[in-house]
Amino acid sequence: MASVLATRHPKDTVYGDVGDATVPLRFSSSSQEYQVLRERAAVLDLGGHRLIEITGPAAVDFAQRVLARDVEYLTSDRCMMSLVLDESGQVVDQVVAFGREDGLLLESSCGAGARLLEHLLAHAEEGAEIADRSADLTVIGLEGPYAWGVVGRLIDGELASLPFESVVDTSWNGVDIVFARTGYTGEYGYQMIVPREAAPGLWAGALEHAQAAGQEALELAMLEVRQPIPRHEATPGASVIEIGANWLVDITKDDFVGRAAVLEAFETGGGRRTVGFTGCEGVPAPGTRVLAGGQDVGEVVYAVHSAGLGATLGLARVDPELAAAGLGLTVGGVGVTTLTSPYIVPKSWSIPII
Repeated sequence: MASVLATRHPKDTVYGDVGDATVPLRFSSSSQEYQVLRERAAVLDLGGHRLIEITGPAAVDFAQRVLARDVEYLTSDRCMMSLVLDESGQVVDQVVAFGREDGLLLESSCGAGARLLEHLLAHAEEGAEIADRSADLTVIGLEGPYAWGVVGRLIDGELASLPFESVVDTSWNGVDIVFARTGYTGEYGYQMIVPREAAPGLWAGALEHAQAAGQEALELAMLEVRQPIPRHEATPGASVIEIGANWLVDITKDDFVGRAAVLEAFETGGGRRTVGFTGCEGVPAPGTRVLAGGQDVGEVVYAVHSAGLGATLGLARVDPELAAAGLGLTVGGVGVTTLTSPYIVPKSWSIPII
């Protein structure tokens, strides 16, 4: 799935395949785009996020069964993040669920839309209609400590101060859009769900006030605040507790797909835990062994060079007693130190919306 905005991207944009989507990894320099995300305001092409609509008289009941969080009372002015699990408790995807008057709209994570749609259709039930809206709609994001100012200049200043996870049906340049206060990076964040034919115009308008940032800069900023990145972290066999995504599950719900497996994981408390680390030379590959006192205690899940830390930043899945900050471990023969999240304090946490 290619972005509808590809024709508006700079000619030297670097693309990459993420799952079923071809996305802009970087428009210029990932380090520069990262600085824009952390210091000013960035516009994001989130066209790799598929939009799936669930409607019909049984829409809410169906969504309640396939989403791991409680969406029974999700109104049309709210959205929330949730995991979607299979029967064994493995992560199918991490979605943003938007309440709609006639059901729900699910936004997949980057490149996971085809798998999500296949899973939903496999669990389809009478009275709930499932439709892929990605041929009609796309998503554009705004993030950064001054993203609120872009919202004011682009659409309406009052929208900038929406509470987190609030949703408004509004318009831009005569086009109906869905506007939400969301965010992936810990900075002020907003999303606009817009008809595909109007997306190039909205993208161009946003670029008058912000700079584009690609997937590489976005995922680094997500990692730094410990925002889960399913494609890197949801490794086969890992439970939601091992991944550290149990906050995206409501185990008090009476029933949802994967609940029995999640309850078992909570009750047994088994498995390893995910912890951040820094200090090693280079960027260790996933699967690199983690040692403590010469003993194998886990493995690297994901690692990158962090422009914010000026050092390698990674996630390791280790024995539970070692999932704490300030411990010395060895990765690839080099000493590292475990960290507490967030690994970078977002600038937005100290800048009020004016």
